[in-house]
Amino acid sequence: MRTLPSLLFCVALLGPASALAAGGPLGIDHRLHYDNRGIWNRSDQNMLMYGTVVTVLGGALAFGDQDKLGDTFWRSVDAIVVTSVATQGLKLTFQRERPSQTSDPNQWFAGTHAKSFPSGEVAAISAAVTPFMVNYGKDHPAVYALALLPVYDAVARMKTHGHWQSDVLVGAAIGTGVGLWAAHRNSPLIIGWLPGGFQVGFIHHFK
Repeated sequence: MRTLPSLLFCVALLGPASALAAGGPLGIDHRLHYDNRGIWNRSDQNMLMYGTVVTVLGGALAFGDQDKLGDTFWRSVDAIVVTSVATQGLKLTFQRERPSQTSDPNQWFAGTHAKSFPSGEVAAISAAVTPFMVNYGKDHPAVYALALLPVYDAVARMKTHGHWQSDVLVGAAIGTGVGLWAAHRNSPLIIGWLPGGFQVGFIHHFK
């Protein structure tokens, strides 16, 4: 897959930084100026997250696994589910406080109330879009624009003090990695657990 998503993340994450690196595992973590207005509003972030899940699940149910598009939707479902389990496990393990809870990016193992590392939302959105970029990006380069979705969410989560820089970077890496795994499997994982492999989607059924 092209390096576009990585380059976009670097530009998006370094661009808003107005202070020197303060700490964290990568030495880059610091609070951004708080901004919960306009496109950075938390409600817009929620709309993107829930909209991504609904679109992927709806597409999987609608198209089934009868063609490339339906197969890609199911791989995206796999990626979201596996990524969500992995990130929740890491949150419970590392228990890092969010920028909204502390100004110190080195507050780890602070208790189960601390769930900053890694960013589950950025991870899930990265996981959702990666199979589509893998399967369609080569023939339709415009599909790589989907990388803008996790980039936006990463910046928005930092601006509203939901995550540190390393939280969103690690989240993006996990989501992209799982998305690549899901895209290159011989067949989608979850659909194989369903009765009859759920081979007929709603759209194919009514054709």
